[in-house]
Amino acid sequence: MIKILTIGALLSTAVIYAASTAGCTGCHGTKFEKKALGTSKIVKDMSKDDIIKALKGYKDGSYGGAKKAIMKGQVAALSDADIAALADAIKGGGSAKAAAPADKKAAAPATEAKKDEGLKEDNIESGKIGYDLSGKKVVDENELGLRKAGVNDDKVAPPEIKYDAPAPGAAKKFARSYVNAPPLIPHSVDGLLPITIKNNACLGCHMPDKAKEVGATPIPESHFTNFRPDTKIENGKIIKDGKEVKNTSDVIIAKFKKLKHLSMARYNCSQCHVPQADVKPLVKNNFRPDFTDKSLKEKSNLIKVIDEGVK
Repeated sequence: MIKILTIGALLSTAVIYAASTAGCTGCHGTKFEKKALGTSKIVKDMSKDDIIKALKGYKDGSYGGAKKAIMKGQVAALSDADIAALADAIKGGGSAKAAAPADKKAAAPATEAKKDEGLKEDNIESGKIGYDLSGKKVVDENELGLRKAGVNDDKVAPPEIKYDAPAPGAAKKFARSYVNAPPLIPHSVDGLLPITIKNNACLGCHMPDKAKEVGATPIPESHFTNFRPDTKIENGKIIKDGKEVKNTSDVIIAKFKKLKHLSMARYNCSQCHVPQADVKPLVKNNFRPDFTDKSLKEKSNLIKVIDEGVK
């Protein structure tokens, strides 16, 4: 919204590239195929006459809905000839060439910047590269980011992921991503998820008394520990581990409480442990874990170090 309003303010000045569509594509799409701000008409479906009528209406305030002030700022300084050229450009599927400003000297910064950058005219007019009024290079929003698409483009989907993992018991374990990282799930989770309050299929293999027998990674001691303070309200007072909490300075870290059963805070395994798929990363990850104790690639010692702090 800030960008739109800023462009509108700039276009209301006398020094403009009057018929350029570069400022339109961020909201309407490079081919005018989007509903701007999710509410406008799709401009590419409008006739040239309707586009001209709409732009003139925005200019004199006779056209538009609740957000018409945004467009009024965009077209305030356009002449009838500029509006006609803009409509031609939209219906032609491209950007209109900028109309020459009245003050030729005022156009020099953008012209010189274009020359200095060595940019091709067709790139500038395609909407991929534009210039603001200070002569600085402006890149269309659809060229930004990893997806190379607008934030409102609902046709962009993540790549399809296939989990072609072997069955439980037949998979090779993954080394942990870093010390005490939740281990990744190396096997198929078909039929095992979702976990519900009445059914957690993970426990059938990963409970410590069964893991060794089936060759699974046992649930660590930290999952049988309650790290949360016992909290209750007595006579309108908040009591944590037997101490009244009057302000934030009274809150203390709870002492560990060993449990004979799995802590319900750790019951939903899939909130931390996830299956893996072979997909191409959008950004290369150069992280390499430093295991000073090599055995920690396969097990957790979290319960022993959680009180030590950061060294």
